[in-house]
Amino acid sequence: MAAVGGRAAGGKAEAEAEARLRAVLGSRRNANTALDMVQGLEADQEADVLAAIRTCSQLFCTLLQQGELFVGQLPGEEEALSADYSAEKKYKIWMRHRYSNCIEQLLNLMTHASDQVQEAALCTLMKFVQTEGKWPLVKYEEDTHYVFPWELFRSLVEQLLQVESDSSSLLARFEEYLEYEDVRYYTMASAAENIPRVIQTAKGVFLPVYHQNVFTLLSSIHMPAEESELKNFLVKQKGKHDEWKAAKLKEHRRIFERLWLVFLKHKLSTNLYKKVLVIFHESILPHMSKPILMIDFLTAAYEIGGAISLLALNGLFYLIHHHNLEYPDFYRKLYSLLDPSVLHVKYRARFFHLFDLFLSSSHLPAYLVAAFSKRLSRLTLTAPPQALLMVIPLICNLIRRHPSCKALVHRPGETQDLAADPYIMDEEDPTKCRAMESSLWELQTLQKHYHPDVANAAATINKALSNQEADISVLLDLSISVLFEKEPKKRAKFAPLEFEPAEGLLSRKGDLVTHHWALE
Repeated sequence: MAAVGGRAAGGKAEAEAEARLRAVLGSRRNANTALDMVQGLEADQEADVLAAIRTCSQLFCTLLQQGELFVGQLPGEEEALSADYSAEKKYKIWMRHRYSNCIEQLLNLMTHASDQVQEAALCTLMKFVQTEGKWPLVKYEEDTHYVFPWELFRSLVEQLLQVESDSSSLLARFEEYLEYEDVRYYTMASAAENIPRVIQTAKGVFLPVYHQNVFTLLSSIHMPAEESELKNFLVKQKGKHDEWKAAKLKEHRRIFERLWLVFLKHKLSTNLYKKVLVIFHESILPHMSKPILMIDFLTAAYEIGGAISLLALNGLFYLIHHHNLEYPDFYRKLYSLLDPSVLHVKYRARFFHLFDLFLSSSHLPAYLVAAFSKRLSRLTLTAPPQALLMVIPLICNLIRRHPSCKALVHRPGETQDLAADPYIMDEEDPTKCRAMESSLWELQTLQKHYHPDVANAAATINKALSNQEADISVLLDLSISVLFEKEPKKRAKFAPLEFEPAEGLLSRKGDLVTHHWALE
């Protein structure tokens, strides 16, 4: 019964709102009814608020199209009523103030308790942006071919970036509007203004919710690759877009770069730091006009250590590979990241994918490759099976690429005593670790590993390595659960038994019975 009553109440609210709409649009004598329509946005019941949003949307979009709202610098309401204006002008000024009141209420409703009300308010405001762009309320020069309701849109973006409340659901709804070129451009411009203002107002207080909202918005921006892709605009312009910044890829990249620089210059949480670095090399750097400006951020991230350093590798390598960045300590830093924890972290697969990529060049010096091979080999002594099945083929690939390092494998009589091994595990400089004087005896040790797959993988070095490298991409995401699932599916060719297999009829070979009867 409650549901039926709710629908009835909602239907009544809808009918009343529609009646008010018809009255206002039917005659200017009913203009005061617009006050009731706007006040309906403050109703307590969700159904009443939604009905008010729908009718306000229809009302003011219609008035904008009909030219019923005052155009230009809006005078004060009291001032206009007492001034020597015509009745028509006073009407348009008064109705323009109702439009401003409606916008203010809709902006407030973007933080309403109901997600449905929030989305309805957002969509209505975006409808106003589109309609006001076609029938602007600001006077432009006659030769101006492009308009965009900047003030209205900037207020909308500011409401999306809440300081204390999570806006993720509303931002997810807003993401579909970012497919429009002009919306994307002005969103970036608005956010670039909003971030420093909010941070400065906070006076050093950390704002985790705000930073998360900003990141959610920024990560939703998908930049076009070519200027020819800039075809879809929310606000249709009258003329060509030759002078409109929103229609130029160069301007998109410029404001995109400025936005990320503004955001990343402020303190971020460790979790957010990681989220940024995960998308940095694919979604951020390629779309900047001057990616090299990010070197300070990436270098600082690389110096932090742990998972953040691992994730910063992608961005640094992109700058080295695509923009000729000189980073002389790159391989030394990479070498220092090889500690026991790297085989257990969440981003292990990503790290070793990059690691393999960084060491793919055949022009690297032999001592450097030997240092990495030896350090990985030493780490295998305490690594879990799923990591070993990835690392051992990786070491073998390094040896294949650099035949001069085969001495590490073929060094007979090499001691397996840690104390006698010339390799210096604690040395952070790969040029001083003496890896070329050592051997990969750790792989020989792993040939006695309890897991048969690990033992078989380690036994590869006993044979001459083929020129064909092993594909480690299929091994990067191996987990212990995957290994457990594979074991029951294996068919054993030989099972060790606790008794001596019978070779004669009475259990012993060569007994008298066997002399006369042979077992077939």
